[in-house]
Order: sequence, then C-alpha cells, then structure tokens
Amino acid sequence: MNHDYRSLGLKSGLEIHQQLDTKDKLFCGCPTLLRDTKESNFEFFRYLRPTQSEMGIVDKAALEEIKLIKKFIYKAYDTTCLVENDEEPPRELNPEAVDDALTIARMMNMKIVDELYTMRKIVIDGSNTSGFQRTGLVATHGYIDSSAGRVGIDVLCLEEEAAQKVEDKGDSVIYSLDRLGIPLVEIGTAPDIVSPAHAKEVAQQIGMILRSTGKVKRGLGTIRQDVNISIAEGARVEIKGVQELALIETIVEREVTRQATLIEIKKKLKEQNAAVSDKIIDVTPVFANTTSKVIQKALKGGVVYAVNLPGFSGSVGKEIQPGRRLGTEFSDRAKKSGVGGIFHTDELPNYGITKEEVEALKKAVNAWETDCVVMVADSKERSQGAMEAVIIRAKEALEFIPEETRRALPDGNSAYMRPLPGAARMYPETDVPPVVITEERIRGIKLPELIGERKARYIKQFNLNEELANQIARSVNSIVFDRIMQQVPEANPNSVVRVLETILYELEKEGVNVNKITEDHMNQLFKLQSEGKIPNEAISNILKTIALKPDLGVDKSVESLGIGGVEKGELETAVDKLIEEKMDFVKGKGLNAVGPLMGLIMKDFRGKVSGEEVNRLLKEKISKKLA
Repeated sequence: MNHDYRSLGLKSGLEIHQQLDTKDKLFCGCPTLLRDTKESNFEFFRYLRPTQSEMGIVDKAALEEIKLIKKFIYKAYDTTCLVENDEEPPRELNPEAVDDALTIARMMNMKIVDELYTMRKIVIDGSNTSGFQRTGLVATHGYIDSSAGRVGIDVLCLEEEAAQKVEDKGDSVIYSLDRLGIPLVEIGTAPDIVSPAHAKEVAQQIGMILRSTGKVKRGLGTIRQDVNISIAEGARVEIKGVQELALIETIVEREVTRQATLIEIKKKLKEQNAAVSDKIIDVTPVFANTTSKVIQKALKGGVVYAVNLPGFSGSVGKEIQPGRRLGTEFSDRAKKSGVGGIFHTDELPNYGITKEEVEALKKAVNAWETDCVVMVADSKERSQGAMEAVIIRAKEALEFIPEETRRALPDGNSAYMRPLPGAARMYPETDVPPVVITEERIRGIKLPELIGERKARYIKQFNLNEELANQIARSVNSIVFDRIMQQVPEANPNSVVRVLETILYELEKEGVNVNKITEDHMNQLFKLQSEGKIPNEAISNILKTIALKPDLGVDKSVESLGIGGVEKGELETAVDKLIEEKMDFVKGKGLNAVGPLMGLIMKDFRGKVSGEEVNRLLKEKISKKLA
C-alpha cells in the first residue's frame, strides 16, 4: 500500500543492537564463543518474577510476562562460569568493550559521559538468569547525515547480550548461556526518520560505521534492529528483532498500514455505536455434540467461553496487515494466557464449527447481526484469562491505538509481545563500580577509516577494481590486507584479496584449520609469488600444506609439493612440441586454439607455472607460426 507518510505524520527511529568482537565477555573472563548445545556439560533451571523499582512500582511489561508462569532451563558449558549462572557477582566492565563503545560514539559525533554507570533493566522472559539485563549509558546527543537530512543519535549504551533461546515448550523454555554476557552496543536514533526507504538508509549507514571499526562481530544474529514507529493519530510501537536489513522498509510500511487501518476501524465502530461487554459467558453446552476437533480436544476437561462485542461485526475480520486481522490482534493477546488462539463469528462457520452452532452461539450470548462474538476453548483458567485479554483489546480498539512492543515476523508483519516498558524497569546496579571516562582516554582513541573511504583508497592505491575494493573494504580482513601490502609492497593486491576472501574460506569449508596459517606465512607466500616462484594455481595447495604442518614453513612446503621445479626452457620446449603436433588444428582455429592447447599444457605443469605464463607463451608462439 502506498502512503503519504508526511500527511500521516510518520515518526520513526531505530535501535541498533550490535555485538562487539571482544576476547572476553562484558562482566567476566569467559570467551565470546558460541557453542553447540550438544556440548553442554551442565544445566539448571530458574523461575523468575518481577521486582519493584526504587519508587515501589512494578513495570507493566514485566507484569505481562508473568501471566503464564514458565520454567526456564539453562545450558552451561566449560566456556561459561558462575557469573552467567547468576551465582557470582559480575566483575568490572571489560575495558576493551568500553574502548570499542567510545570509538563508535566518537564516530557518530556523540557527547560522551564523564562516568559510565551500570544499571539493571528488568527482563523476566528468561533471557537472563538474573531476571535483569545490565546496561550502561556511554554517550548522548550525536548525529549522522543522511539524504533526508541530519538524523540524531540520542543514546549509545554498552550492555550484555541475552541468552540464546533454544526451544520453547510452552510451559518451559530452554536457553543457552554461551551468548549471555557478550558485550554489545545499543544505539538509539531520534525519531527523525521520515519514510521506509529512509529507515533502511539510516540502518545501512549505522551498520557501515559499526563495521568500519573492525571491532564488531559479523554474521546472522550479531546485529539486530528494533524499529520505533508512530503516525499522528496512532501510537508509538516498538517492533523488535529485525535481523535482515532488507526487511526494514516492509516493517515500516506494514506498521503504518496497521495503524492507519486500526484508525479507520475505530471510526467505523464509533459510527456503529459499538460497545464491549464485560460479561464472559460459558457456552460449553452449545458445543456438546460438536464435530470440531479443536473444540472436542479442549472439552476434555475444558470449557468454551464467549464474549459479545455489540457493533463489531465485520470489523474483527477486517485485514490490517496482509494475512492478519483485528481478530489476530485479539488472538495475540489471548495467547498470553496460554491458549492456542480464539474464534470469532466474522470467520465462522469454519474449523469444523457448523452454521447451526454459530446461530446457537449468537443466541446464547444475545448477539444481533451487527455484533461479533469471540470465543475460546481451553481450560477454565486459561479461557477466563484469554477472554479478559480480548475484552481489554476490544475496548482499546474503540478508543485508541495501544502503545506496545511487537515482534517482527519473517514476512514483514508484526505480532504483539507485551506493553511498552516504562521507567520502572530500570534501577542501579550495585555490584559493578562506575568507570571514569577521562579526556585523555577519549583523545587516545584512533578513529578508523569509514568503509567508503577505505574502498576509494584501495582503488586509488592498489588499482583494485570496484568489486574487489568493495569486497575487501567491507571485510574483517581489511586490516590484514593493509598489513600484508605494507610488509610486501611488491605483492599482487588482486591475489592477496583472492586468498583472504575466497581461498581461505574454501579451505575452511573443506575442514582445513586455517587458523594455523599466520600473517608471516602470508608475507613469505606473497613475496615468493611476486618473484615468480609460485604460480597462482599452487597457492591453495601451499596454504593447505602450511595449515597441516605450520612448522614446515613456506619454502619447505613449496619444495614438498614440487612447485617451481620447471627448468628454464622446459615449458617453452613443451609448448613448441605441442604446437607442431597440433599444427592442423592451430591453422584451422588460429588464436582460438590457445584455450584447448592451454588445457593440455597445464595437465603437466599445473602448480609449477602460472596459467598467465602458459597463455602468454602460446599466443606468442602461435602468432609467429601463423605470421
């Protein structure tokens, strides 16, 4: 759907969560390594509950999380410790992570705090064993420039990553502690984003700045975007967990559509004098002989409850996002009580519920044709909670768009998670001492090149084409590339990029331990190549040999493979002989014979001479023969 975002009064901002690539975690000395859950050698469980703030207030988002009591099971490893288990106090803030956060703050023109205080943020969804997440404000009042003007960067916080959810079993959830405690920065923009395309652009630019530091983790799950969105007559909604940059535009578009449609529904409901009844009615007898398998299953010890919504007919079934309706919003709320979902008469008869049962249902709750009946089938307790949640959401539909936290869905839609949290979720962390940020420490931070600047330098300095320059400029290997070119200025930059970005990756996929290959090995390798002693085709095998026997060294590895053993004139003799044997073919094909003949030569000389040298020699010899 196309929207006039300016007239709708769109306001949008981003929260970027990026893991830092530090050696240790934020509050302990454990490595920031992700593990296979099969490697877990210990597990334990917790039940979490909300606590009051210093003002005696319990955060409403935390209250929402305990509607359904869950058991949280945690998998621990030999690379995690008692800090992750919440059985030992956290240690001082990781200084490497603090410096990385300060670097990022300076790159976004931010005002850095004098002292970094750690706070506790209540989180009782099980993602932290303690029931809270530790976070500290590093900087405020920054900005980046975009095509639509300057975008404010309101806050930058340094915080601990949450545990990784492994499996949700309904009444219990399994988490892995390997991710818990990895340092990350949370960057929040001002609500200066004016369109879906602008949101994507800003996210790309912040991502570029983060990658330019060379100090952030890469890969799926290491960066997440939360998007805050509102329109003039709507409400601020936070959509969490957007992992794909390409999805941001769709997320914004569809949230605007959702809020705009809910505003239309609200106006229609007002015109129809719609109302919401607080009366929850037991309609179990209506379905005593039902053939609906869903209801049959629920009635084994359960009930069917219903509530009538006068004037809601047609509105509950109205689509607000592709494939999602107002009824889906009701269902999202109901599910917090543990039910699988709800039914409503805008979609019935369906799901095995007959037309006769629908009529009986309406009669049981005194519903008119203009009314919509919502019902649920489950245990008595869950059904009661589900219907109460539906009543609350229906009343909101009459009055306003609710402020809430929603989760991003893979198709660009979103689903309800919980109310927006308030200030009551934050309180001071007494176990972690504050960190004084001196001017000397800030001045000592050397700012890295931006990726765009690095790419331009590579094109100019090393004559790389745009594709290769862009590839290595965006890579974590850019620092290694610069060091190699500094140590071996005669090295072929195209070959260095190919090794760092392609060959090492391919060897790793084959199971080769490329970590055994040092920069010193690389420098020796490219020096020999620049002297013409190693052909390009041999590099992969040389690196594989070095990885298996790193103490052997580059020279001995080359020697063991028989590389460079071609006597002077041996290649030329072989080329002359082959051309004479294939002269009829050469006369018929001309220079087009080079390719086929090259394949024959390389059978005997592969890994000993370069393909470029064979190609050059064949062209030279054939041209002379045909002259």
